[in-house]
Amino acid sequence: MNTESSKVALRTLFLKKRLELSKAEHEEKSFTIANHCLQLPIWDREYIHLFLPIEAKAEVDTTLILALLQGRDKQVVLPKVHQQRLQHLLLTDSTKLRKNSWGIPEPDQGIEVPAGQLEVVFIPLLAWDERGHRVGYGKGFYDNFLSACKPEVIKIGLSLFEAVEAIEGIRPEDIPMDYCVHPEGITAFPPQ
Repeated sequence: MNTESSKVALRTLFLKKRLELSKAEHEEKSFTIANHCLQLPIWDREYIHLFLPIEAKAEVDTTLILALLQGRDKQVVLPKVHQQRLQHLLLTDSTKLRKNSWGIPEPDQGIEVPAGQLEVVFIPLLAWDERGHRVGYGKGFYDNFLSACKPEVIKIGLSLFEAVEAIEGIRPEDIPMDYCVHPEGITAFPPQ
């Protein structure tokens, strides 16, 4: 196994790269990613799942994408960690957000939306490869969640960096993305 492309090595490397970005670089990359999202084939969809960024881990600033979705009157659904799984709560005008123990902003409470009702899911990641696989934080929340979605749900990763050639150690339960949006544009992956 190539140790440089193992999930553990990629997690460490890309978290370090994200944290080394200046505030201006991070803002510019996040803004560019949000603009690229306008070219995705999702704008006729209604129920869109979006994660909010963990600032301490320099995740893509998805509040810019949130503004685009709200501006087009989409039903935005946010994740909340509940008993080692994700709940999916509808964002409304009365939704209150709180940071959980990992520093993730999430709804305090709200109307739960079944995973099978979601049409688009934006996925956090640390690294991704040319085949559409991703490396997250290793807790399995998103793979478990995506396996409960309908097969045609559109899965979109967001990355501040370009792809690596291949990620070692991909397992059958690792669900690939349909698209990855990054500062250089949008990469689409053929169905696997």
